Amino acid sequence: MPNSYSYDLRQKVIQSIELDGLKKVEASQLFNISRNTINLWFQRRAATGDIAAKPTSVAGQRQKITDWEKFREFVKTNSDKTQAEMAQLWGGISEQSIGRALKQIGFTRKKNLWLLPKR
Repeated sequence: MPNSYSYDLRQKVIQSIELDGLKKVEASQLFNISRNTINLWFQRRAATGDIAAKPTSVAGQRQKITDWEKFREFVKTNSDKTQAEMAQLWGGISEQSIGRALKQIGFTRKKNLWLLPKR
């Protein structure tokens, strides 16, 4: 996704049109931006009162599990179940999401033979 134009440039373009009497076509050629972009800035200012860029969304996945303490208790009580069964019991979540959440809380099913007591 391309970066948005800086707020400073937006202000300069709008001021050159309103205060200096420059036409939108001339401003677009002078600042090397599209005339449609200038029109969109004017529309945004009419709608919101400001020409600032829209905030972008944060990259990454949205967390499906928000209550981590509840999830830890759920895992303790259902540690004998598979990820598919856990996903069904938790409701509305995929096996992959359960796997990522298990990894995030540090839960593993692998046995550590080095820590087992000798018999």
